[in-house]
Amino acid sequence: MIEIGQLPNARAAQAFIDYLKGLNIQCNAVQHAQGVGIVIIHPEDEQQARQELLQFAKNPYDSKYLQASWDNGDTSAQFDYGSGTQGLVQQFLMGAGPLTLITFFICVAVFAGMNLGFADAIYTQLSFFGAVPQSDISQIWRLFTPSLMHFSAMHIIFNLLWWWYLGGKIENKIGTRPLLFLLLVAGTLPSIVQFYLSGPHFGGLSGVVYAVVGYTWLMGIRQPHCGIQLPQAYMGFMMVWLVLGFTDLLGMPIANGAHIGGLLVGLAQALFDSRKQPQI
Repeated sequence: MIEIGQLPNARAAQAFIDYLKGLNIQCNAVQHAQGVGIVIIHPEDEQQARQELLQFAKNPYDSKYLQASWDNGDTSAQFDYGSGTQGLVQQFLMGAGPLTLITFFICVAVFAGMNLGFADAIYTQLSFFGAVPQSDISQIWRLFTPSLMHFSAMHIIFNLLWWWYLGGKIENKIGTRPLLFLLLVAGTLPSIVQFYLSGPHFGGLSGVVYAVVGYTWLMGIRQPHCGIQLPQAYMGFMMVWLVLGFTDLLGMPIANGAHIGGLLVGLAQALFDSRKQPQI
């Protein structure tokens, strides 16, 4: 038996297995800590199965896969999707790696502190250069730490949902190193851009969020086997949100410089990473 690759969840794996069954390729699914492995029974089917997996990763919602599930689906196949509160917690933890979760909870802790009477103290320590007296270039952490501050519930919920969803995908499927690069670079360079556009009073993980959006979208196009595809509708939504930031329709100040800067960082990193030869 030969494992030819992994798919992000049991439902996708079952759809692909049903499709291969229609091609007379026998395979099984193997549950891993992150994702589901596809194991081919007969070695002579390996090459065709790998090619089919590449095609499936490019467009898992193709109607031929849905039809295969109707034609070849096996109702006896069972996967543990989790249940109740424990299942939700398990899915939350398994859907992200250590860096994703650490950053998530740091942002939550900072937001909680700012809403429990420590807003001034936290802002004094974490804000960008020039936002408070006696903040200078020697306090190098100020290039990054504004990314950890959020100023409303909607602000932090929007950013952290995207961070968990896409940052977790990147870390689980590609690794911690590229996500760490995106976090540090998109948490600093876009802040510098925003400073020159509007001054030092800003915060939020939005620049990093746009970096992981751009990275996931372009990597999904150039390296579809990696399993971090971003649906076009999601990318379209984020582009509309980006454009709306330049209008008054949202009724709040938007860090447009950080958004654009983060998006460019993510696209550039995806171009660099996607030069590597695909491996399944």
